[in-house]
This record gives sequence, structure tokens and C-alpha cells, in this order.
Amino acid sequence: MPSHRWAARLPVYYGWVIVGVAFVTMAFGVTARTSFSLLLPPLLNEFGWDRADAAGAFSAGFLLSAAVSPLVGRVMDRHGPRIIIECGVGLITIGLLCAPMITALWQLYVTLGVLVGLGSNLMSFSVQSLYLPNWFVRRRGLAISIAFSGVGVGAIILLPWLQTIIIRSGWRTSCWVLGVMVLGVLGPLNLLLRRRPADLDLLPDGMRQDGTSDRHQAVSNIADPAWAAIDWRLRNAIRTARFWWISLAYFCALFSWYAVQVHQTKYLMEIGFPPIEAAWALGLVSVVAIPGQIAFGALSDRIGREWVWAAGCLGFVLTYVLLIALSRVPAPSLLYAMVLAQGFLGYALTSVMGAIVVEIYEGPHFGSIFGAINVASVCGGAAGPWMTGVIHDATGGYGPAFLLAMGCSVVSAVAVWIAAPRKVRLVPGRAYAAARRA
Repeated sequence: MPSHRWAARLPVYYGWVIVGVAFVTMAFGVTARTSFSLLLPPLLNEFGWDRADAAGAFSAGFLLSAAVSPLVGRVMDRHGPRIIIECGVGLITIGLLCAPMITALWQLYVTLGVLVGLGSNLMSFSVQSLYLPNWFVRRRGLAISIAFSGVGVGAIILLPWLQTIIIRSGWRTSCWVLGVMVLGVLGPLNLLLRRRPADLDLLPDGMRQDGTSDRHQAVSNIADPAWAAIDWRLRNAIRTARFWWISLAYFCALFSWYAVQVHQTKYLMEIGFPPIEAAWALGLVSVVAIPGQIAFGALSDRIGREWVWAAGCLGFVLTYVLLIALSRVPAPSLLYAMVLAQGFLGYALTSVMGAIVVEIYEGPHFGSIFGAINVASVCGGAAGPWMTGVIHDATGGYGPAFLLAMGCSVVSAVAVWIAAPRKVRLVPGRAYAAARRA
């Protein structure tokens, strides 16, 4: 067996290298999927498709992702993240490089829908949440939120740049450029990934083998010893109410999230904002998400995951309220408030998405359990854009669809509180406080 002593001799804990790789991967991978919102207006203008039919291509990638999600979890448990994410790199690259040849709606579904959508989901929030929690315990929320903040950096750099390419050279050129960049950057970079510290003879948080690197490491965070002692596998996890409450919460959250992400650019253009300003708004959402994700991720390590999830859901409720207000008063101040609510608050959901599940079902089969729960997440992400398009085409406006998404956000917040990860494992801040009281 090869020696991994080199990892222990690095000047920085290798877990932070993993976070850095995830940061860059998220920057490109999620932007590739988000760019669908920029590509949708020129595609509709060129081909004249119905909005619901075109938005359905985005949903198709999510639906296929839902079908393969349990398999992804099992592969992660057995082989780690490299094979999954590298497959995602290949799918996105093929989809983007073939997209310029689109002449029919079914080709849009295959390229920008299935290939790019599935490929992005094989390297974005849900897949990253399968292995990142393994590398940290005490700073789990902070580490995951830093990795996921790469989405914001990628968005502010790539989305306005891609919109500029679309305006100057057309949407086909933008697909080619992004496809080449994904292959050249992410292909080699993700060879550095490992699933867990033990793969490199390391311990979580960079703790030494004698356990003395940090006095807090000895504090137990178990709140329900009987639950935590169970060898959780998918077959017994699905028999628990918590599994279904989390699934409902994630379905509703992703419904709200992707409904606005896909339709936001077109909506803003229809109510009077110029295309480049609409593109900047989409990018700025991810930019303001950077401090929000990091702050709320670190805060979740102290106050609990439920509070941060509720804050994220509140962010999407405010987002839709402000979008409706913009249709009546298209003021820049309301636009910036919407961006802040969606990015700073709403995107905080990602910093605790993996932590909520791992703190309830932590164990060697966590990947399979999370993969099954992710079916609900992906179905929500698929249903949101499609249902929003259907409602728009039926009613002539986005108002009813936005109200539906607001209701989903409220349901999501309530469901996570009922699932109550705090009653299984305390976050570090709570665990240390309990230890001091004892």
C-alpha cells in the first residue's frame, strides 16, 4: 500500500487543498449550468420556442440527475469523488461543444439540458456535500461554505463575460469558450481529490494521531447516543420520518431556488431592464452569496443548522416579494435588495445542506443515504423552472408561480426544524457550551 506521509508534511492541512479544489470546481461547474439563464433569451428569439418547452430542457438535466443520484451515492461510498466529478467534467464539455450545432428543440434538451445539466450536478452542491463533511468536524460549516463560495466568484467573473460574448459574437461562441475552459481547468485539478482524510493517513480538522492538536476535539457532540449508535444504511434510513422531512425540505428549497435562477434574466428584461444589467444581476446574486455563505456557514457551527436553513428560506421568500414589487416599480434599489436577499440569505442554504444530513445519518453509508435524499432535491430543481414556465404560459405572467415558490420556501424551513439534526448531534458551539455546563 502506498505511503501518504507526504500529506502530513504539507505546510497546510490537506483538507484545505480539498476545499480549494472544490472552490474552483464550483466556480466553473455551477456557472456552466447557470449560464442557461443567459442563453435562454437568444435561443427563444432565434427559434421561437414556447418558454415552458425551452425551460424544460433545464429541467430534463435535473430529472436525469435524480435518476442517477442513488447510484452516485453508492459510487462515492466505494470509489470517492474523483470518478464522479471527472465524469461531470466530460459531460459538460461535450454538451457545451455540441450546443452550437443546435437546430431543433430536442437537441437543446440533449446538449444544454441533459449533458450540461447532468454534468454540472455531478460536480455541484449535492456531490460536493457527499465528501467535504468528511474532512472537517469542528469547522465543518465554515469549510463547506468557503468551498461553495466559489460559485459567487465564478458568477461575477464568468457570467457578465459570457453575456458580453453572447452580445458580440453570439451564444454559440460563448458555449465553445466555456466548454474548452471547463475541460482545461477542471479535468487536471480534480485529480487531487480524495474522499476522506483516512485515505491519506490523516484525521479530520488536521488533528494529530494522538488527538492533542486541539483541546476541543475531545468534546463529544452526540445528543442522542441511541440514534448515533445505529449503523445507518439506506434501507433503515428510509423507514425514519427524518429522512422524508429532509427530502421534503430539499425538494421545496430547490424548487424555489431554480425557479428564479432560470427565469430571472428573462423576467427582468421583460419588465424593462437591459440584457447586460439583467446578466449582472444574476452574477451579483452569487457575488453577495460569498460573504453570506461564509458567514452563515461559520455561524451554523455555533447556533445550529436549522437557524441557518430558515434564514436561507426567508431569503427566497423576500426574493420573490421583491421580484413582484419590481414589476410595479422597476427601481434599481429594489433590484439590489432582491439580489441581496437571494444571494446573501438564500444561498446560505448550501452551507448546511450536507451538514444537516451527515449529522443525522453519519457513517460509512452516508453517500448512499444522501444520494437518495438528493433525488428529492434534484426533482425540486427540475420542477421549479418547468412549473414556472407552465404557469407563465397559462396565465401570461409570473405572479402565481412566484407565490407558489414562496410557499415552498416556508414549507422547507418548517420541515428542517421537524427533522431536527440538533437533537442527534450538537454543532461544535453547542457541544462546547454543554460540556462547560456539565
